[in-house]
Amino acid sequence: MNLTLRQLKIFEAVARCLSYTRASKELHLTQPAVSMQVKQLEESAGLPLFEQIGKRVFLTEAGQEMAHYARSVLDTLQEADQVFDEMRGMERGCLRIAVASTANYFVPRLLAAFCQRYPAVKVSLDVTNREGLLNALADNEVDLVIMGKPPDSMDLLAEIFMDNPLVVIASPQHPLAGEKNIPLQRLQEETFLIREQGSGTRSATERFFIDRDLSLSSAMEMSSSEAIKQGVEAGLGLGLLSLHTLEMELTLKRLVLLDVQELPILRKWYVMYRTGKRLSMVAQKFREFVLEESQSILDLPTLS
Repeated sequence: MNLTLRQLKIFEAVARCLSYTRASKELHLTQPAVSMQVKQLEESAGLPLFEQIGKRVFLTEAGQEMAHYARSVLDTLQEADQVFDEMRGMERGCLRIAVASTANYFVPRLLAAFCQRYPAVKVSLDVTNREGLLNALADNEVDLVIMGKPPDSMDLLAEIFMDNPLVVIASPQHPLAGEKNIPLQRLQEETFLIREQGSGTRSATERFFIDRDLSLSSAMEMSSSEAIKQGVEAGLGLGLLSLHTLEMELTLKRLVLLDVQELPILRKWYVMYRTGKRLSMVAQKFREFVLEESQSILDLPTLS
């Protein structure tokens, strides 16, 4: 059945008023125009929708069925208008975000504060390593990504919102704990617990040592920051992680920071999206929220 939204609106008005004259006045149309649209709808349905007895207009059985579906369609469209109005006014919407696994130590607090301000917003959060984030950006699977250094190979709009220092951690019982101004070369004698291939933290660590003609002579690969922290605490070796992953362990004195020359590795956190992508109102507001308010919301450990 071929019909138009205009035909449905006109039919619904006539069915509700049971009068072509009143419906035409309500719709600001001429009565012949209303009659023509109803006739075209009847031809499309293949059944009469109204019958006139004397001067009164009645719905036929088919007309009653059509009125039910017309109201349902129009109610749904009205609801859609309301939803889009609310989205434009930031009352609701869906935010798709992917973050580096290291950023997951603080991003949930940002999301909690954002959702408290906009309670009808739905959030889809994907936590993955750098490789997964680049794939999400390439495939346009998310609105925004929070990660470290943006890739040179992709056209992105990336903005810094917070420092991300990488620091060396040790067990409080480690021989280097408490020493001052440790030479960087001294770390070559230690076993390091490092992240898996594809991790931004590992890439930054390897670049840092290669640029200084140094290498980590002994390394144990682990798949998460949590595994590294537990391994360091157990005395398996040293770790080099984002300061933002260490809040609890430093507070409880399960781990200590080593005072090493040329460290920490000074990195940045970025919020980014593909150039040319049209951000939804929700995504735009969250981007602004991260850039303007993350520092005041997050209570993160410091180097001092």
